[in-house]
Amino acid sequence: MPNKTKDHENIWQDEFVLLMEKLADKDKQPPPEVGSSLKELIYSENKLQLFHYNPLDVAQKKLPILITYALVNRPYIMDLEPKRSLILRLLEKGYPVYLIDWGYPDSSDRFTDLNDYINGYLHRCVQQVKHHSKEEKIDLLGVCQGGVFSLCYTALHPTEIRKLVTLVTPIDFHTKNNPLTSWTSHLNTQALASHTGNVPAELISQLFKAIKPFQLNREKYRRLKHIINNTESLNTFLRMERWLHDGPDLNRAAADEFLINFYQQNKLHENTLTIAGHAVLLNKITSPVLNLYATQDHLVPPEATRALKQHIKPELYQEQALIGGHIGAFTSPRTQQTLIQSLEQGLA
Repeated sequence: MPNKTKDHENIWQDEFVLLMEKLADKDKQPPPEVGSSLKELIYSENKLQLFHYNPLDVAQKKLPILITYALVNRPYIMDLEPKRSLILRLLEKGYPVYLIDWGYPDSSDRFTDLNDYINGYLHRCVQQVKHHSKEEKIDLLGVCQGGVFSLCYTALHPTEIRKLVTLVTPIDFHTKNNPLTSWTSHLNTQALASHTGNVPAELISQLFKAIKPFQLNREKYRRLKHIINNTESLNTFLRMERWLHDGPDLNRAAADEFLINFYQQNKLHENTLTIAGHAVLLNKITSPVLNLYATQDHLVPPEATRALKQHIKPELYQEQALIGGHIGAFTSPRTQQTLIQSLEQGLA
């Protein structure tokens, strides 16, 4: 009897080879740009860069938005391409937009901890944005882990932020059906560290792929054959692939703290988190908070995000569902309409 599994594998391998040959033919063209919205560097420190985006020719709003992304991926996902750029949508509405790029850590950064990121880098970026915009307070938009940092920062420095927006941000790390918590419950970053002392980006990428192995490996490349001759769709695919494989290493100290304090011990939600000896209590936040969650998020389940409601005063709290997954919630052109409407209302 023929081996059906083996036959299926051979068919898949043949299809993949053909696709790669087609891509090789197209490879004579330069790769599509990412992060093409015009911006200027206004501050840098070690690997960190703080950018201000050039305003468009529309009526300008007064208060700036500082976007804080996660350490584990590159922030140009916020400006992937014109049709999938949350930054461009904000610029079109006249918002002054600033973005933190954490950079690529090396061995010299392995002792950089959460206090350095939150009370150091993030705090100084807030001061730089205030100075550049000539405003006493700013709005803060934190995405995923960047949302966690933004919450901690606003709880520790409540007078600095006018309004806070969290996007696909985990609060309760111990909800049911949370695959990242299951994977990391007994993880030890010492076993993962490379010769630099940091956690290699390749290992983090493999961890994310292992959560949805079929969809994020074979099925993704099988779908590629349907867009290989569509330049626009192919360029979107290539931009996403570049972003997925362009992750920075994780600083060992910060990775240890985040893994233990958040994923393993759930200290933020349990109100037992301290940073540099100071208690991080979310009920100390005095700014209005808009919490945006993705209905199909496999990395940060809606329940993990919506737990924020338990910590913020009711009169300060709003939440909004976005149809899509963890990244599609803010890159999908369809979802961006709902997202921008929510941001305009929440930041008014």
